[in-house]
Amino acid sequence: MDLMFPPSVVSLIAICIMIGTIVVAYLKKFSLTYSIIIGNFFVFLISLFFSTEIINELGFRPIYLSLELLPNIYTLFTSMFVHSDFLHILGNMFVFFFMGIAFEQRIGAKKFLLIYLITGVCGALTHSLLNIDSPIPLIGASGAIFGILGAFAYAYPRDEIVMPVPIGIMFIMRIKVIYATILFAVFETIVVMFSVQDSTAHFAHLGGLASGVVLAAVLLRNRAEKQTQTTTMGPLDYMEIKKGDTINFSHLTNLVKTPEDKKILQRIEKENVLQVRDIWLEHFLEKITCPVCNRPLNHLDRKIWCEQNHFHTDY
Repeated sequence: MDLMFPPSVVSLIAICIMIGTIVVAYLKKFSLTYSIIIGNFFVFLISLFFSTEIINELGFRPIYLSLELLPNIYTLFTSMFVHSDFLHILGNMFVFFFMGIAFEQRIGAKKFLLIYLITGVCGALTHSLLNIDSPIPLIGASGAIFGILGAFAYAYPRDEIVMPVPIGIMFIMRIKVIYATILFAVFETIVVMFSVQDSTAHFAHLGGLASGVVLAAVLLRNRAEKQTQTTTMGPLDYMEIKKGDTINFSHLTNLVKTPEDKKILQRIEKENVLQVRDIWLEHFLEKITCPVCNRPLNHLDRKIWCEQNHFHTDY
């Protein structure tokens, strides 16, 4: 059986989308979480018409770790952008959206991307080492998403995120990252222990999760964990903007330069749903520039600053 699948024109286009969305987001200082989600959906749209090419040529197979098939090792990266069906990509991207935005804002784009890619590879390798001769393609972003979850839980365990939680059936709730991590880790371990036969690479999930914890211990060891959320909430309380979530708009107003900036800031001020407000806030922070040198500003932990030390403030 020939397992060498040189990329076709369709697969090369998909690879360009994967790399391009990340590079453009990084250079333009756009959210990497958004760019990865966009890249995944574009590749999925292509796979709707060219499923065989995309899965065969861009999925990673454990047997690629053998010396003669090593040229296909690039699929460790490409497989993270390939999904089998709509439910597969929707489930992965839904979790990644809520968790990724919060964690990226905490640690910055560089370390976020590093953790995402490395844990995705580690998840695939964990599955592969236990299925070393398997020719079955491994696809999906779940290994990397579990890696982000593990790193998030290690660095900021008391932060709260909205995500589906497996408690008998899936419930969408706001939950502390550490509790979500424990629940998913226990769920995956039980599935592995009882050798549940399904089409999911559960060892990839566990490998991604464990590598995320290790990477966070190395890359984020000096970060002070902060916790501002309250511990008791009603069923819809997670959507409300509380006292600890307030923004110092006077500091942000000084950064408004265009009518569009002003409209975005007004939208932020009027918004009363926390998640929606934070999305608009992220958009505003990605657009603003230094009042002195006009270069893009960095932002993290409610602080805004210029890399050239021309300007800094908080909000």
